[in-house]
Amino acid sequence: IKRSPSSARFVLDSYRRFITMYADVVMQVGREAFEHALQAIKDKNNYKYDSQLSVADLKSLCQQFIGIYEGLTKASFPQDPTEQLYSAINAVFRSWSNPRAVKYRQMYHITGLIGTAVNIQAMVFGNLDERSATGVAFSRSPSDGENYFFGEYLINAQGEDVVAGIRTPQQIGAELSRRWAKDHGVTEADRVANFPSMEESMPDNYRMLCDIRQRLEQHYRDMQDIEFTVEGGRLWMLQCRNAKRTIRAAVKCAVDMVREGLISKEDAVLRIDPVQVDHLLHKSFNPKAKIVSIAKGLAASPGAAVGQIVFTADDAQTWKAAGKKVIMVRTETSPEDLAGMAAAEGILTVRGGMTSHAAVVARGMGKTCVSGCGSIAINNAKKTMVVEGVHKVYKEGDWISINGTLGLVIDGQVPLVQPGIDGDFQTIIQWCQKLKRLGVRANADTPKDATIAQGYGAEGVGLCRTEHMFFEGTRIDHMREMILASDLAGRIKALQSISICLLYTSPSPRDS
Repeated sequence: IKRSPSSARFVLDSYRRFITMYADVVMQVGREAFEHALQAIKDKNNYKYDSQLSVADLKSLCQQFIGIYEGLTKASFPQDPTEQLYSAINAVFRSWSNPRAVKYRQMYHITGLIGTAVNIQAMVFGNLDERSATGVAFSRSPSDGENYFFGEYLINAQGEDVVAGIRTPQQIGAELSRRWAKDHGVTEADRVANFPSMEESMPDNYRMLCDIRQRLEQHYRDMQDIEFTVEGGRLWMLQCRNAKRTIRAAVKCAVDMVREGLISKEDAVLRIDPVQVDHLLHKSFNPKAKIVSIAKGLAASPGAAVGQIVFTADDAQTWKAAGKKVIMVRTETSPEDLAGMAAAEGILTVRGGMTSHAAVVARGMGKTCVSGCGSIAINNAKKTMVVEGVHKVYKEGDWISINGTLGLVIDGQVPLVQPGIDGDFQTIIQWCQKLKRLGVRANADTPKDATIAQGYGAEGVGLCRTEHMFFEGTRIDHMREMILASDLAGRIKALQSISICLLYTSPSPRDS
């Protein structure tokens, strides 16, 4: 890109981003000090977005960043591109062994690899001008699997802005944009002026993106996660990959693609992660329960979760280890929060869109997530949060519930109910029963467990620990009395007080 007076803002904006990322990734001194300096200059000028910074602001900010870098690293910021490049390469190699990378491989059972690779390529810039943009899209909805083009983008921004939730992302499609505006109380005039869809602001590039979406799905025969950049009015495709999705989306997508003739029933069944199937069995809110909704964000990952508030990943792990259920509340999440997200029942973030780190990771884990809840303000030092319009300060340990299907934050504990097998999930189960070569028997200790297992398609009970029958109600007391009885008469008397239950009470039990 040719340097010129008209590109001064773009050059300085890219440079301040580079200093921050180099300090964070290569020198490992973090980005907090840089973010603080950026926020300070925005507060001073009453700016809401980074894109409002002027050339003079950015020039001053770059000078501050150089000073911050030198103060943190005790070294000058390198000006030789070759030194910068090789330092970045070594940083990527080093990242293979950092704690979050190790944790990620453990969580997803990635084994047998000796290291990572480094790919070097030319870059395109979504922050070049107002005819530039960056975005992330999914060929189908990653939340529920519905067959519509879902995605978010930002004008005059880089990819990190979309993922980090620094600005409110805009929808790529006009219909979804109108739906978003309605859900968030944004007038149509305000939406068109400040949050237009890509379909409206860049119609030619949007049509091209829709065509690419169709071609990618036909080629890969799977839902695609697409990253793109528009530089100076020209669309560039950065990468695509099979999309992470909730189990509900995986099931619907698999069934729909069989009906569309893209894949076979065998392929559909093999695409369902057995570990993720457990997510379909998670609880949801009791529809009869009275709820007090205190805030609304984005429905980033469906489901329902109830827990006590914690504000850090470390606390989430500690409380989980102590047997407590927690909701991790963060301004936004980053890869460092991975272990805490795994420990939490659900995640609530102040910033971030449907393609933010919190949303994408939560969907992959099957965790309930509400993101982009801008009416919440967090004080990490005091471990409190306040909600706009709600006269209550929520402290660490207070109970809240979140509805990731509707994007609601609810005061207190909402009763949860068990899910069932129906719809597309039932279709997958029926296909499994026809294709399977191995019978499945349940681990069931009580009539309730056996009935549930039978409803899920189990052919019988393979493991029954009968002693567990005596744990319920007052039976355990009589069992202890029997064990401690000093003579036969005492043991008989205690046993006569125990009602013996039948494992199967259904009208047509299978063999057990």
